[in-house]
Amino acid sequence: MRSAEFSEKVRDLATRGEPFAMATVIRTEGSTLAKRGFKLLISHDGRVVGGTFGGGCPEGPVVELALAAMRDGEGRVVRIHLVDAKEALAGMARSPSPDEIWVETDCGGSLEVHIEPMLPSERLVVVGQGGKDDLEDALVELGRSLGFEVVAVNPNPQFRSKPDRTVTSALPDPTELALSRHDSVVVLTKGERDVAVLRRVADSPVRYVGLLGSHRRAQKDREDLRSAGVAEEFLGRLRAPIGLDIGARSPTEIAVAILAEVVAAKYGKLSPPISGGPTAPLGRKE
Repeated sequence: MRSAEFSEKVRDLATRGEPFAMATVIRTEGSTLAKRGFKLLISHDGRVVGGTFGGGCPEGPVVELALAAMRDGEGRVVRIHLVDAKEALAGMARSPSPDEIWVETDCGGSLEVHIEPMLPSERLVVVGQGGKDDLEDALVELGRSLGFEVVAVNPNPQFRSKPDRTVTSALPDPTELALSRHDSVVVLTKGERDVAVLRRVADSPVRYVGLLGSHRRAQKDREDLRSAGVAEEFLGRLRAPIGLDIGARSPTEIAVAILAEVVAAKYGKLSPPISGGPTAPLGRKE
């Protein structure tokens, strides 16, 4: 595969916002079809979508290791022995390490392969009411400091801290934003467009959705969403009111409470809502 074609496939995978992995031969010994620098591109569903190692034999184990790397986010270097059946069985018995792979083939050589997972950016999508908002500013600033790519959706943006991307719109477009399971959405519309915004994101695979508002307004929004046919699964995982109950008062403290939930969701540590919503009494405005 030519370098331009390979690069185009990398760009295509990255644009989709899905995990993928690149496996590169970094060393060879003995007889191998693959040479140093040969590469494979592996999609999130285990397909080889670009590159080659010169033959199918070593590619199957590499795909399995690439899928594991995408799951845990850790790169790895593995050694692949291309040997006959007898030596392959002996090697597996002698060295059960996941970083030492024995493949039955007639090549007789070995490869060292670096497997690098390419994971999408963790994004924080903040949907604002419009105009100056100290909480929105705090979320942008703190979100970026935590390593999130911050996207602001705001019809009239007036930021003190500039987001990575600003979409000047009253409502988010899930398709245009390419919302994925690596995204967290925080809604700060303060009652004005709550239901319209949440209906837009209800069918997207985002990992976290939180709404700023009181318990009473959150309950009304849930009822309106239910009447509009929004799935109970989404209503059950909607964090409203938003944020962990840490006694937050200032905009920066409230941003910390919200981002604590976002980070907990990122690492699978977010507890289920209690009685239809978190315990934090944030966003008291009706």
